[in-house]
Amino acid sequence: MSKKKSFVLRIDEDTYKALVKWADDEFRSVNGQLEWIIHDQLRKAGRLPKKENGIKKNKTD
Repeated sequence: MSKKKSFVLRIDEDTYKALVKWADDEFRSVNGQLEWIIHDQLRKAGRLPKKENGIKKNKTD
């Protein structure tokens, strides 16, 4: 299992409320929803590490 980093995120109250609603609608936690959004956008932008034989490969590997 990959290690996870934690960090502080400051967003305005209205944005947070919208995020809570979206997460609730998809049966996710707010943290899970943020992870999903970030991963989805990284994938769409082609910015995720390439996979080789189903294993993620970073530039430093």
